[in-house]
Amino acid sequence: MPWYSAVAAVLLLVGALVLIIAATVLLLRSARKRQFLGTTQERATYETLHTASLAAPPLRGSLDRDGARRAGRHLRALLGVPALMLADTSGTVLAWDGSAPAAGHDHEEAVSGHARSALASGRTEVVGPDDIPCDDVDCLLRQGVVVPLVVAGRPEGALAVYGASATTGLVRATTEVARWVSTQLELAELDRSRTAVAEAETRALRAQISPHFIYNSLSVIASFVRTDPERARELLLEFAEFTRYSFRRHGDFTSLAEELRCVDRYLLLERARFGGRLQLSLQVAPEVLSVVVPFLCLQPLVENAVRHGLESRAGPGHLRITAQDVGNEARITVEDDGVGMDPERLADTLRGETKPFADVPSGSDRRREPGIGLRNVDVRLRHVYGDAYGLVVETAPGAGTKVRVRVPKFHPHAVQEGPDDS
Repeated sequence: MPWYSAVAAVLLLVGALVLIIAATVLLLRSARKRQFLGTTQERATYETLHTASLAAPPLRGSLDRDGARRAGRHLRALLGVPALMLADTSGTVLAWDGSAPAAGHDHEEAVSGHARSALASGRTEVVGPDDIPCDDVDCLLRQGVVVPLVVAGRPEGALAVYGASATTGLVRATTEVARWVSTQLELAELDRSRTAVAEAETRALRAQISPHFIYNSLSVIASFVRTDPERARELLLEFAEFTRYSFRRHGDFTSLAEELRCVDRYLLLERARFGGRLQLSLQVAPEVLSVVVPFLCLQPLVENAVRHGLESRAGPGHLRITAQDVGNEARITVEDDGVGMDPERLADTLRGETKPFADVPSGSDRRREPGIGLRNVDVRLRHVYGDAYGLVVETAPGAGTKVRVRVPKFHPHAVQEGPDDS
């Protein structure tokens, strides 16, 4: 045998071995992949849930053109139909995903009519070839299923699918998917309601900034105008910064550092009024300064301590503020050695069952009764982080008050807004 024939035979053998090894590797990888993904039923379940999870975020915004377009392709994949349509409450098509309609006939007028009909009847409707006029014999869109999207008992739009036939299975599947879409839209509405409540609570906090504090601060500043103009100027600038921060128009969250700056300005003004009677201790771990917290969550606690704890105390009063780094949380404490509060009345206030306080005169400033500011902060913390993160208050008449706040370092709802220069 010539030498080149032997070389060729060897090369063929090596090639065959390489092919066998490659095929074996591919088979092993395929077996591992099937083992990893589980059974056919488990893979189908995973793919269904994964597709649904991709469709959910666009629907949690609002049912507009952009959200409908982004959700539509995932909903069509979920149902496995040639075409899918989402419409608003007037029947206007927000999104069409899937097979292109016949040339020269976009079906829009027909499908809008289908949506209006289903919205008017309030129930699932099946449309046939007579309801989808089309001259193209190859058109895949011969029948359809249209389901209203209902949120809190009122129609919010319609979901429709189109294909060669509308089987009983397709009707049931489309109805269930439409029900799931309606649930996502309802959750989006709840999110908007929660945001509106948070904004209303922030506005309430701004409105609750004591008129007496503003009057007293300006009076103190005026008293320094002649005797110490530079001091008056510094206090006026601090007052301007305090009000600018407190009445800023944007952002439900801020950093703990910004909240502490607001508290510092507030206390600077109060100490100018109290003189040596108001003593302050501040201990803050640098690691928690960047933690995102609800806007105006500390100043009401400090004001409650000053106004309802220390102001009525005979002689000097001590206010202590600490912020600690504890694992995944920042723990903040506001403590005073003032006159304290009745625990039962405070508990009623925190539950929203406010009863008149004998030591608070009637008038426009009754909204600043002891505990009202605490309740507002308590409600906001519970809305954002859950009931486990409500305020913990220790108090008794003559024993001062200690308020504890726990804030997670990382939370999906707590996103700090950019600085507001308004």
